[in-house]
Amino acid sequence: MKKHGRFTIPTQAGFLEETKDLIRRWGADAIRNSDGTELTGEMEAFRPAKIYSTYFVARGYNEFARAHLEERQRIFLMSCRHTAVETRLSFPIMEGYFDLQLEPDYDWDPEHNWEVRDRTQGTVVAGELVTIDRESGVAVIEKTVPGHVYTLSFPAFINWDPTQMYNYITNNWQDRERDIPFDAHGQLSWAYMKTALSHWLSQNPQVDVVRFTTFFYHFTLVYNDSGKEKYVDWLGYGGTVSPEALIGFEKEYGYKLCPEDFVDEGYYNNSFRPPRQAYLDYMEYIQRFVSERAAQLVEIVHDAGKEAMMFLGDNWIGAEPYGKFFQNIGLDAVVGSVNSGVTLRMIADIPHVKYTEARFLPYFFPDTFYPGGHPEREAMENWLAARRAILRSPVSRIGYGGYLHLAAEFPAFVECVENIAEEFRTILDTIEGYAPYAPITVAVLNCWGELRSWQSYIAAHGMVYKQTYSYLGVLEALSGMAVQVRFIRFSDIAENGVPEDVDVIINAGDAGTAFSGGASWNDAALLEKLRMWIWQGGGWIGIGDPSASPRQGRYFQLSDVLGVDREQGFTIPEDKYFTKQVEAHFITEDMVGPIDFGECKKNVYACTPDCEILEYFDGEVHLSANTYGKGRAVYIAGLPYSSQNTRLLLRSLYYAAGMEERLHVFYAESPCCEVHGYPDCGKYALVNNTMESRTTRFWDGAGREHTVQLAPGEIRWMDMEAAE
Repeated sequence: MKKHGRFTIPTQAGFLEETKDLIRRWGADAIRNSDGTELTGEMEAFRPAKIYSTYFVARGYNEFARAHLEERQRIFLMSCRHTAVETRLSFPIMEGYFDLQLEPDYDWDPEHNWEVRDRTQGTVVAGELVTIDRESGVAVIEKTVPGHVYTLSFPAFINWDPTQMYNYITNNWQDRERDIPFDAHGQLSWAYMKTALSHWLSQNPQVDVVRFTTFFYHFTLVYNDSGKEKYVDWLGYGGTVSPEALIGFEKEYGYKLCPEDFVDEGYYNNSFRPPRQAYLDYMEYIQRFVSERAAQLVEIVHDAGKEAMMFLGDNWIGAEPYGKFFQNIGLDAVVGSVNSGVTLRMIADIPHVKYTEARFLPYFFPDTFYPGGHPEREAMENWLAARRAILRSPVSRIGYGGYLHLAAEFPAFVECVENIAEEFRTILDTIEGYAPYAPITVAVLNCWGELRSWQSYIAAHGMVYKQTYSYLGVLEALSGMAVQVRFIRFSDIAENGVPEDVDVIINAGDAGTAFSGGASWNDAALLEKLRMWIWQGGGWIGIGDPSASPRQGRYFQLSDVLGVDREQGFTIPEDKYFTKQVEAHFITEDMVGPIDFGECKKNVYACTPDCEILEYFDGEVHLSANTYGKGRAVYIAGLPYSSQNTRLLLRSLYYAAGMEERLHVFYAESPCCEVHGYPDCGKYALVNNTMESRTTRFWDGAGREHTVQLAPGEIRWMDMEAAE
C-alpha cells in the first residue's frame, strides 16, 4: 500500500487541481509557498495538509524601510587595491561594487569607520591625509609613498537583499520591487518586526507553520558592478554591523572593534581563515543577540497557536544551529536545502528541535526546468547522495521548492519524485528511533569544531571549488559511513585532551587554513596531548597538509606520528632513502586502478624506514601508514568523493583504530554498495549507490558471507537472523 506523509510540496496561485493531483501522487501532507509565490484563498482546499508560509523578518516591508533608511543593514567593505605612483592618490570608492546593492554610509563615525591602510607596510594612514568627496564618490590620499599599495575600508548600506537580488536576476523579475533589508539592532526596526509579525499572523489564520527565512542577517554576499557575485561566504558575518552592534559589543567585551576587524586584509574573516579572538568574540555577541530576539518572535508565533520553523539559509547568520545559544530560540523545526550527504547531515544532526526537513534539488526554476531538460536526472543524483546520509541520520521530512507548474510539465520528473518520496517514507518507517551500527567514533579536528559541524570547506552553500573538493570529499564519505562522527577544536584538545569515546582523529586541509590548523600547531600543549594519545593506542589520519606549520625543522608538526614530512626546499640536501612501495596492505585491498588524490600534495616523503608507503609516484608519497607506539597513523594526499575513495577512507579508519578484524560486519565487497545495520530493530539495508546494476559479496551482522545482485539505485531490506 502506498504511504502518505513526511513530504512538503510547493504551490502557487491558479494551479489548484494540478496541485491536488501532485499531492496525491507524492503523498504530500504539507504545502508551502516559495520566494516569489504567495499563498491564496485556495489553500483551504488542500486540507488536511499543513500549510507552511515563508516569512521574511527583515525584508519585504519597503514602506517602512524607506521611511527609516538610517536603520538599513550595513557591511564593511574594502576598496580595490591601488598602487601609488606619485605622492597623491585618488580612486573611486565603489569601484567594482554594484551600486544598486550597496551605498557608502558617509555619516557613520567617519573618524573611526573610514580607514585607509598602507597594505605594503600594514599601517593605518592618518585621517588628516584622507579626503572623501561625497559628490564624486572619490577618495583622495595625500603624501602617499610611490610603489606602496593602499586600500580604503568603509561602511556601506545594503540597499537590496542579496537572495531576492539573485531570484530577481534568475527569474527576470523586472516588475517586482527590490527588497531593502533593515536591522534588528535599530530600535524602530525591532519594534516594527514584532508588530509586523503579529499583524501578519492575524491576517493569515490558515497558516500552520511559519517558516522564518530566516531571521535578521544574510550571509555575506556582495555583487560586483556587473551584477554578478563578487564575494560569497555562506558562513560570513559581514552584513551584521551597525553603530548599535559595535557599541553593544564594546560595552559587553570591553574593547572597540575597527574596520580591519571586519575586512581582514580583504579576506573578510571567511571560514578558511583561522579565526582571531576578536572575530570569535563578535560572532558570539551576534549569536547571543540573534537568539534573544529570535526567541521573542518564536514566542509570538507560539502564542498564535502556530509552529515556528527556521530555514537554514539566506538570513541565517547568528542562528548557528550547533552554537551554544541556538536552543534558547525555542524553534519547532529547521529546514534546509540539501544537495549532498554533507548538507543532509548538516540539517539532520541539528539538536534542540522537534523535527528537521530537507529541501531537495532541483529547485523548480527555469534554469533547470526548460524544454529538452532532464530534471529527473538531477533529482535522482540528489536523492542517492542524500540517501547515504539519511540511512545514518534521518531527517524527519523532505520536500521541494519553486514553481510547481514547471515540475508538472515533466512527467519523468513527477514519477521520479513519487518513487523518492515512497522510498524515503519506507526508510523512516523502518529505522526511525533506532541507532545504526557504528563501531568507530571519528573526530574531525579543525579550528571551528562543533560550532560548524558538517560545514567545513564550504564557501558558497552547495558549490564545490577546485581548492576544496579534495577535502569536502572526506565529509561526504563520512556522511553515509557506518561510523559515529563528531567535530572538535584544537583548543578543546589542548585544554581537555582527546574525548574518551574517540577512536580516530582526522585532520584535513591546506596549510595555514582553519581546517589544517595553521598556528594552532605551535601550541605545545596540543602536541603533547595528541602525541601521547596516539602513542597509547589512538588513531590519526592526516589528509593534505595535516599539522602543517613550518617550525623547528619540520613542516608537519606530527611528522613523527605520520612517518612523512613535506619538502619545502630546506631539506633538499638530505637524501630520501625510503621510497619502496609495499606490495599489499589492508588499506588498499579493495582498490581497483589508480587512486584519485584530487589536487594532491607535492614533495611528501617518508622520514623513517618503518613508514609503509602504499602509493609512491613521481618521487613522492601520496598514501602511507605508520605505527606510533600502540597507535597508528595514515597519510593521504587528498580525498575527493567517490565510491572507491569512500572505501579507502573506511579501511583507513579501521586500520588506524586497530579494528581490522571487525571490518567484515555489515560490509559489501563492492565500493559502490553499502550495508547499513540496525541491530535494535533486527533489520539491515543493502544499498546500491549507483544507477547501474551491481553484483557483490556482502557480510551480514554475524560476519556471514552472501552474494546479492542489486538493481540500479536499489535499497533492499533484510531481516537479521536470530544467530546475528
